Amino acid sequence: MPLRTELGRVLITGAAGRVATAFRQFAGDRYAFRLAEKELSMLHGLRPDDQALAFDITDIQACRAACVNIDTVLHLAADPSPDADFCSSLMSNNILGTFNIFRAAKDAGCKRVVFASSAQAVEGYPLDYQVRPEDAPKPKNMYGASKAFGEGIAAYFAYQEGLSALSVRIANFTTLEVGQQISARDMSAFLSHRDAADLLDRCIRIENVEYAVVHGISNNRYKRLSLEETTRLLGYYPEDDAFTLLGFA
Repeated sequence: MPLRTELGRVLITGAAGRVATAFRQFAGDRYAFRLAEKELSMLHGLRPDDQALAFDITDIQACRAACVNIDTVLHLAADPSPDADFCSSLMSNNILGTFNIFRAAKDAGCKRVVFASSAQAVEGYPLDYQVRPEDAPKPKNMYGASKAFGEGIAAYFAYQEGLSALSVRIANFTTLEVGQQISARDMSAFLSHRDAADLLDRCIRIENVEYAVVHGISNNRYKRLSLEETTRLLGYYPEDDAFTLLGFA
C-alpha cells in the first residue's frame, strides 16, 4: 500500500467514543491529533501534544474552526443507536453534522475525510447474501438510512468537489469472550478493536483514492461483508476471527 510520508494533522470527531479510543491507542504516536467532542470532560488519556476541542457538530462555524490546518478528518461523531429517533437526533447529528464536517473540511483545504458509515446501511440484504462495497445501500432502520445518506454526502464531495473520501462500513465493533452467546449474524459481522484501528489507519494513509467504500469487519470464518475489495485497495488483512475467539473449533 503506498503510504504518505507526511501524515500531517488529524482531526477526530467523536474523539471520546469507543472506536476513536481504540484508534488513538493504536496509532497515537503516528499523528498529531485534534480531538473534538461535545464536552472536554469526555476526553481521557490525552497525550501532551494532543489538542482537545469542544464543539457542536450541528454548528457549521464550529466545524470550520475545527478543520483549520487539518490534513485528514476522521469523522466518527454520530448517534450510534439503531433505535435513534430521526427527527430528534439522526437528522441533526448524523445528517446535518456529516454535511457540516465535509463542507468545513473542503473549505479549509483538508486532503481527506474518512467517514464512519455502518453495516446498518446495508443490513436490509438477506443474511445469506455477502454484501460487497459496490452494492447499493439497503438500510433496515433509520440509523442505517442516515449512514447511507452520509455515504452519499461523501461521494458528492469526492466526485464533485475533489475532496478525497472513504466511507467505512463499520460492523459489530465489540469484544468477545469464550462462551459468550451472540447471534450468527453478529459473529459474521464482528470487528475487533485492533482490526478496526488498523483499518482506519490504512484509510488515512492510502494515497490516490478519490472515493471508496470499504468494509470494517475482522477475518471471521463467515463474513457478513465482503473483504476482498477492501483488502485489495488497502492491504487490510485483519487478524481476529469471532468464531475462534468464542471457542468454536
